[in-house]
Amino acid sequence: MGVFSKVHRFRESGEQVNVYNAERFGEPKKSLFTTSKILTLHKQIDILDSSENIVYHAETKFPSIHDKTDIADANGNQVAHIERKLISLHERHFINMADGTMFELSNEIMHIFKDVSNIEGLGWQLKGNILGLNFELYDTNGNIIAVIAQKMLSIHDKYCVDIYMPEHEKMLVAILITLQHMIKDREARSSSSSSSSSSN
Repeated sequence: MGVFSKVHRFRESGEQVNVYNAERFGEPKKSLFTTSKILTLHKQIDILDSSENIVYHAETKFPSIHDKTDIADANGNQVAHIERKLISLHERHFINMADGTMFELSNEIMHIFKDVSNIEGLGWQLKGNILGLNFELYDTNGNIIAVIAQKMLSIHDKYCVDIYMPEHEKMLVAILITLQHMIKDREARSSSSSSSSSSN
């Protein structure tokens, strides 16, 4: 469905690039695909290339009130460390890259999916669409860096990422993992609020 849809642009590895993405931005230089491991005490996410080889792996410490997550490449080399600010009205996450680059990703509580979000420290912008589960990442000049799409109704929480600036791949992976955590946090709060409302 994602290959031909303007609303939802997720695709599996081996499928053609979404037509809408190709029309707007051209063919991506590279694509990555993620899947989350379930039934584990640690939150684990594998990032695979188009040949389904694991190129990055993210693991979150459990329990961790700061949602501390480490990302490594296929050889076990540290790529990034992510932490959530415990008390924040902006769902703020701090990202430290192994090369020393540091930046923050944050969203207003009520606007994670519809407003433009600035990535502080890089000057990039993340534009989201909750209906289609699509996100576009732009640099300071408004050039497309990547398009991120989430698979609907997937217990393994799958994402695909079409990359147009491969030189930013590692930072993009860190942003992707952070975004997944922020969406999961939002879903958990929404579910908790619904449960509280129904019990009252």
